[in-house]
Amino acid sequence: MSRSTSRTRPPEELRSHQWYGTDGLRSFSHRARTRQLGYLPEEHLGKPVIAILNTWSDINPCHVHLRERAQAVKRGVWQAGGFPLEFPVSTLSETFQKPTPMLYRNLLAMETEELLRSYPVDGAVLMGGCDKSTPALLMGAISVDLPAVFVPAGPMLPGHWRGEVLGSGTDMWKYWDDKRAGLIGDCELAGLENGLARSPGHCMTMGTASTLTAAAEALGVTVPGASSIPAVTSEHDRMAAASGLRIVELVHQDLTLSKIVTSDAFQDAVTTVLALGGSTNAVIHLIAMARRAGVELGLDDFDRLARSTPVLANVRPGGDTYLMEDFHFAGGLPGLLSRIPDLLHLDRPTVSHDTLREQLAAAEVHHDDVIRPRDRPVAAEGGLAVLRGNLCPDGAVIKHIACEPRLLKHTGPAVVFDDYRQLQRTINDPSLGITADSVLVLRGAGPKGGPGMPEYGMLPIPDHLLKEGVRDMVRISDARMSGTSYGACVLHIAPESHVGGPLALVHTGDLITLDVEARSLQLELPDGELERRRAQWAPPPARFERGYGALYADQITQADTGCDFAFLARPGRVPDPYAG
Repeated sequence: MSRSTSRTRPPEELRSHQWYGTDGLRSFSHRARTRQLGYLPEEHLGKPVIAILNTWSDINPCHVHLRERAQAVKRGVWQAGGFPLEFPVSTLSETFQKPTPMLYRNLLAMETEELLRSYPVDGAVLMGGCDKSTPALLMGAISVDLPAVFVPAGPMLPGHWRGEVLGSGTDMWKYWDDKRAGLIGDCELAGLENGLARSPGHCMTMGTASTLTAAAEALGVTVPGASSIPAVTSEHDRMAAASGLRIVELVHQDLTLSKIVTSDAFQDAVTTVLALGGSTNAVIHLIAMARRAGVELGLDDFDRLARSTPVLANVRPGGDTYLMEDFHFAGGLPGLLSRIPDLLHLDRPTVSHDTLREQLAAAEVHHDDVIRPRDRPVAAEGGLAVLRGNLCPDGAVIKHIACEPRLLKHTGPAVVFDDYRQLQRTINDPSLGITADSVLVLRGAGPKGGPGMPEYGMLPIPDHLLKEGVRDMVRISDARMSGTSYGACVLHIAPESHVGGPLALVHTGDLITLDVEARSLQLELPDGELERRRAQWAPPPARFERGYGALYADQITQADTGCDFAFLARPGRVPDPYAG
């Protein structure tokens, strides 16, 4: 790595100096309390104080190894002449937290921001990877604007079952449908239960976790190649130590996040997500992160860049074969980016190099079927499309490379479910008359209505259709879906039904037309009918009367603007605390 410095900032230039270095009573107290912690003066005085924000938890399998990785980060910080302090922060476990960790993304972002601002911190190492933890940590750190390095949790090892390589999430959905169709039984499910997720780390498909850690690397806030390193390898330990070394140098250079996460960096992160065939969730999170950085990024940027960005990563579920370990050994993100240099802003800085161009200079691809060449892409256009129409005036998204091609242009009658519980209870009711041509519509699952916009968007196909061999249908909702999911699922409809968006006005039997090529989603109604129905609509009662949920409901913005809290997303100065 080329970015280094021979300059050591004088102690009085460090932010932590105001806690430790003055002659007043408060500094005396801070030094005394640090002695209480067992540290000698020479261990910390005059050295950059590095906060290690660790999302480790006993109930987060994606992060269960981060307790050990924090020790490697500390090792690197000590070696570089810094003083590391580990801070436990909220863990957002995609697998266990209900109704969805998306409800708490902004809470972790607030915690990150306020911890970094209120303690004697000169720089930060952010440790996460499970879906919402990456954007939450970066949103908070961007708002504080200290030097920071992100340490991705890394993908778990590939799953195995009866000689088949399994992808977490993606194969769960596939085999659950096979169970419902009567193709496998309880014995097979028991084997799958033991084989799907067999090590620490996040999903090893190109789901939301891998997509967002890759986006973080593309932004320039990780050491090179970090996002795809398997979680349990010694290489991952070495990457954590390298990140500890790097953050001390960044503090001495005063290279804050605002100098890294520029408009060009966010454009490149979007391009990266598209070239990976990444998760639709990246749309919401990147928009939220960009706005924290004062960068205008919207749905139209994703759609514009998608039209000129090929999908080169042949990684499930957008690809048909490989998993993240294959991607890593094929060259990882540096290898992929080396194949699209004309689509990137190569002269911007990263935390490791003076320019992205320099960072990619030695990048290579070692397996052309995992990271495809430009003349043999997985898809000619980026894997996401942004839809507009009278059903989604503020936009919706679809991961069209994960759809059956026959459904990319489709008109069918709506079958409407008012909430997910109703859908679960009634999806197999024969009286609904659901056919393969029906358009399944779920509402009440958006940012406010969900609450938290749960990953309900891959609506289940009725059992009788699964038994007939149907594996995809057009499904429409104001929900999100897991990045490991697949199918013709239209997501993030904005505005959501809970605030009176057009989705609230759809009736069972209405015809809906999806046309991905035209980027259109249309409710086929006569002129004036939507307005008549809107006049009869009444808002649902508030879900929360107190607590964090009430704050969330009051402040949450819609999907097209990133689902941030309005009071956090707006620009404005927040002063550093007076340390006395």
